[in-house]
Amino acid sequence: MGSTDIKVPAVGESISSGIISLWHRQEGEYVRAGDALFTLDTDKVSTEVAAPAAGLVRIKAPADTEVKIGEVVGTIEDAPAPAAPSPVATPPAAPSGGSPAPAASPAVPAPTPASPAPAAPVQLEPQDRRVTRKKLSPLRKKISTQLVAAQRNAAILTTFNECDMSAVMRLRSEVQEAFQAKFGVKLGFMSFFIKAVVDALKSEPQLNSRLDGEELVQNHFYDIGVAVGTERGLIVPVIRDADRKTFAELEKDLLYYSNRAREGAITIEDLQGGVFTISNGGVYGSLMSTPILNPPQSGILGMHKIQDRPVAVEGKVVIRPMMYLALSYDHRVVDGKEAVTFLVRVKDAIENPLRLFVESQP
Repeated sequence: MGSTDIKVPAVGESISSGIISLWHRQEGEYVRAGDALFTLDTDKVSTEVAAPAAGLVRIKAPADTEVKIGEVVGTIEDAPAPAAPSPVATPPAAPSGGSPAPAASPAVPAPTPASPAPAAPVQLEPQDRRVTRKKLSPLRKKISTQLVAAQRNAAILTTFNECDMSAVMRLRSEVQEAFQAKFGVKLGFMSFFIKAVVDALKSEPQLNSRLDGEELVQNHFYDIGVAVGTERGLIVPVIRDADRKTFAELEKDLLYYSNRAREGAITIEDLQGGVFTISNGGVYGSLMSTPILNPPQSGILGMHKIQDRPVAVEGKVVIRPMMYLALSYDHRVVDGKEAVTFLVRVKDAIENPLRLFVESQP
């Protein structure tokens, strides 16, 4: 009987190993070619690996094992597909007008299987109830390493402002029905902030640059990363050429990456090459925070919870839906004046969104 090796596939140029977090098939279970076989967690992404052939699964590397790219973690033994279950035969109907035939009794009464004894509860020592230990996932390790490195290797400074969300909320309400009917997606807040960031990057190009050794690299494109929280950790898929896309195209990209993140299908290519990042802690209720840079980028914008607050407008105190904004930046690259001007530009674009909306239409 022949067999096919199950190998750990290459999932990115810089990735040499990962951890099998889950086998989707059990030892000896039949699998079809292309079925999800196991999930590989790396320091950047989680990937579902498909079965290379059909047959019976033989596992060599169990779940939670660290494995190298190209390593054989199991085999698939050649075997015919299991036969479909036969339909249950029904007894012949009694002749019309006659008495039904009596059911045949077994020669020996069938014993009723005894109920299994309940499992004894596991007795934990008092100290065992207080803590649970488990290894960090590769993604969580990478996140922690990057965050510490970002604070150690950059001169991070944060400037704050706030914006009135009334105009954006009003515009969304006015066009939402027609927008959704035409494009098949809802108009959200993030697409406005992506457009506002692109506008501000064009105004303050120093935020669209990065240090590479002793050289300053100036970017002339606008690939914007949008932080997405997943069960495995924070990832930042990149919206390509955001300056060239309409609001509908941005919303479709956001929905696409959101679905892929939820399904664990984000790839390395989805995460690479961003020039600036937007993080929305407001979806979790955060009122204010200081976001940490996503190296090697020089800036990150933090969005926060929309909250009704009293503000002064034309000498009167009114209640408006307000959002705090936070811009963290690398002070080695960006001066304070440029950072403040950038954030004010974002604020002005959000408080006057019609220009952004009209300019993006094809």
